[in-house]
Amino acid sequence: MGRSRRTLPEELLLLALDPTTGTTAQPQSLDLGLAGAQLVELALAGRIAPDGDRIAVVVPRPTGDPTLDCALELLRRRGAPVRAVNWIGGPRLGLRQTYLSHLERCGMVHAVAGQMCGVLPTTRYQATDNEISREIKARLDSAIRTGVPPDPRTAALAALAHAVGLGKHLYPGNEGRSSRSRLRDLIRHDPMGGLVAHAVMDVQNGVAAQPRRNPAPAGGRQAATAGGRGGPEPARGVPAQPRHGPMARAVAH
Repeated sequence: MGRSRRTLPEELLLLALDPTTGTTAQPQSLDLGLAGAQLVELALAGRIAPDGDRIAVVVPRPTGDPTLDCALELLRRRGAPVRAVNWIGGPRLGLRQTYLSHLERCGMVHAVAGQMCGVLPTTRYQATDNEISREIKARLDSAIRTGVPPDPRTAALAALAHAVGLGKHLYPGNEGRSSRSRLRDLIRHDPMGGLVAHAVMDVQNGVAAQPRRNPAPAGGRQAATAGGRGGPEPARGVPAQPRHGPMARAVAH
């Protein structure tokens, strides 16, 4: 895989990065979203494919991206297709920091050291070129505004952005409500993105332990809600996820 194109995990992280504060929106659910974005990127590269609600490796050849190849190798070692919800809900220690460090090496962000309460060390990340983030969001804006079915990459990015609760970050307030609703609806345009996005929301809702019966096609059901400020928009018939507690650490949030 060439490096001329940003990967979905990178784009999702750039969307979540606040250009003013240097922090990431929805940091806890974002970790799940990054794991899901890796799956979609591997699928777009032809390395994995959905098998019901499971993920199967179809071409184990490396992509050339070290972080994606690590995920691909872990999937290959499973030997059998793995449920997307179990994969996303597994431990992903340091994944967000891995991508932040990668974006820093690529020159897309730079680290800013600081302190909280004058004691606790913190690290925030400022985009070196906000035009990149604006270009990524413009793709979502176009899909929302025109109603034209987006390409699979943009559809998957929209699905993941909704799943991790970035809707209120990207389209805040009452004036952004219709845009958030249309962002959610874009989930139906990419089957893999839909599968992964629903898996992300299932993990947040604590239903990962139960296999889904007759999984609906992407977009065939409304998205689950994320309780509290910044979560996905409510959907009928789906229980709200529990609120997350305050972050224990301020580093790289």
